[in-house]
Amino acid sequence: MTNHAHVYTPITPELAKQRSQIAPAQAKAFRAFTETVFAEGAIPSATKQLIAVAVAHVTQCPYCIRSHAVAAFREGATAAQIMEAIWVAAEMGAGAAFAHSAIALDSIAALEDKSGREG
Repeated sequence: MTNHAHVYTPITPELAKQRSQIAPAQAKAFRAFTETVFAEGAIPSATKQLIAVAVAHVTQCPYCIRSHAVAAFREGATAAQIMEAIWVAAEMGAGAAFAHSAIALDSIAALEDKSGREG
């Protein structure tokens, strides 16, 4: 495993304790919220973790990527399922960029109309 400590501070037990000591009520509430969100429900826990893996890749949070990939695996997701969730995230990011091209094209069309120049 590659060590990215020089880029991202590792989450250590000491750091987790420090965060909880600084804002204990919020830390407790966030833990409870997280447990509730990822609990078995209408959507199975493993599926929720696969969703989290995909979202973590879209938001590009390395901490979330690591923790939710591990959680998904622990909940029974396979490496192939985790990678497929990542591909879904990649498609959504590419799809969003492509879809938003409508904004750029609309903006250019407005300028073309005003200037008489075609792009």
